Amino acid sequence: MAQRDPEAPGQCCSYNVVQRRLPVLRWLPQYSLQWLQLDLLAGVTVGLTVVPQALAYAEVAGLPVQYGLYSSFVGCFIYCLLGTSKDVTLGPTAIMSLLVSSYAFHDPAYAILLTFLSGCIQLAMGLLHLDFLLDFISCPVIRGFTSAASVTISFNQVKNILGLHNVPRQFFLQVYHTFQRIGETRAGDAVLGMLCLAVLMGLRAMQGHLPRSHWVEPMSVRISRGIIWAVATARNALVVLFASLVAYSFQVSGSQPFTLTGETPQGLPPFQPPPFSKAEGNSTVSFSEMVQDLGAGLAVVPLIGLLESIAIAKAFASRNNYRVDANQELLAMGLTNLLGSFVSSYPVTGSFGRTAVNAQTGVCTPAGGLITGTLVLLSLAYLTSLFYYIPKAALAAVIICAVAPVFDARVFRTLWQVKTFRAGGTCRAARERSAFPCCGVPPRCCAQTGSRSVAATLRRPGLHPPQQHGLHRGGGVGRPPAGVPEQGRHPDLLWLAGPRSPSLAGCKSGGIPTFPQPGGGEEEPWSRAASQCQRECAASIGAHPVRIGNLCPLPCH
Repeated sequence: MAQRDPEAPGQCCSYNVVQRRLPVLRWLPQYSLQWLQLDLLAGVTVGLTVVPQALAYAEVAGLPVQYGLYSSFVGCFIYCLLGTSKDVTLGPTAIMSLLVSSYAFHDPAYAILLTFLSGCIQLAMGLLHLDFLLDFISCPVIRGFTSAASVTISFNQVKNILGLHNVPRQFFLQVYHTFQRIGETRAGDAVLGMLCLAVLMGLRAMQGHLPRSHWVEPMSVRISRGIIWAVATARNALVVLFASLVAYSFQVSGSQPFTLTGETPQGLPPFQPPPFSKAEGNSTVSFSEMVQDLGAGLAVVPLIGLLESIAIAKAFASRNNYRVDANQELLAMGLTNLLGSFVSSYPVTGSFGRTAVNAQTGVCTPAGGLITGTLVLLSLAYLTSLFYYIPKAALAAVIICAVAPVFDARVFRTLWQVKTFRAGGTCRAARERSAFPCCGVPPRCCAQTGSRSVAATLRRPGLHPPQQHGLHRGGGVGRPPAGVPEQGRHPDLLWLAGPRSPSLAGCKSGGIPTFPQPGGGEEEPWSRAASQCQRECAASIGAHPVRIGNLCPLPCH
């Protein structure tokens, strides 16, 4: 039988559709041994991270610890076939676990049904191409939500650090009872928890300041840096292992100063449909009643999950210079949750921390997820008996160190400044706006050259690849943003041009200052010279301050 030619006119469109729906067909034909080596390293590294995090996140969700592992392997296999980002890893996250705790009543049956319904909603959004709905959720709302979630999750683990029991899960009651019962702190849990926190924070800081190795350096230096990097990257697994060994040694000696995780069912989860009803005592809760009980969670959980995953995928695609398909990401996420509900998973999404580990390890394709998923399955099959000795204080330290970087204190200052702008704040150049309009930019983001006020900002376009961030001089050559009047152009003003503008390297060679690339890249001297207030001002409206010639941004006041 003759082989079909994918480039033939009759087959081209259908083959492209299959490639778009199964992205694995794009990279699998070019897969090489070198890619396999890097994917294997990345998969093992992420696997050592996901196992302790999954156990800890199940605690945040209010579920038995095995449900964290049940939620950690389906996404690895599904995303390998359907995902468009080489870096993203799907699994339980802190924010998803917090939402599950809020809407599933700490009941596995409700959590699994929420997973099934969330997957159906996400799959429908992908099939209907509704990814544009996520654009209506503003950045300040997202940053405020994630910062609040970071505080809530972190304080939720304080009781485990201190060894307190029977503390309410409601945040304000939790704060009250924690401080009221501070005298009941178990010394063993507190010492172990603080020690684990210190080690995790130290290894994280060490990893962030570790310089890159160069081939010209001695072999001993490169090997030592590689060992330090490996230890810092696998810090969660190593800390949990160390704490478990300490707890086991006390158990053998006949005393136990720590609160342990306890018995964990061994083996893989059964493959069965999600529960569409639930027995409670002598009555049965019907499907419609369970859906009513889930309430707003049916809208919040799928939307937040999609938003978190797509934001992570776009950020790493911009950093590593490739593109992702938002609708395909919706399909991958929806199918992951839909199938995951058949193996007792609770809702999952993209994990920023594990995605960063995946990218830093040098993963080449989504095939690294196959290794990660296999490690999780092996842990379920053979290692669950060892989870008995894991101290809860160690898992609490893992959670706190995972969610602490999510908190962004700068967002409050930025939002306050934005509020000030709208309340009528002015700058010295504002009085001259009638002579030279600021093009709709808030006054504090204006600059003054000579006796005229000009807009000293560059608006970002919707697309983020570095080659689309060229700069043109204004005044006839550059293209100002839509709606800028003709008299708003100025020869000293740099406008952000579109895809046809010069490359980033061309701008540098031409002496034109550039700005930091979204998702990474070097800051030019002019942006470092700008004050923090001016930078936050520009960031609040999605712009970048510039300084060229005698065009100098005014100080905020």
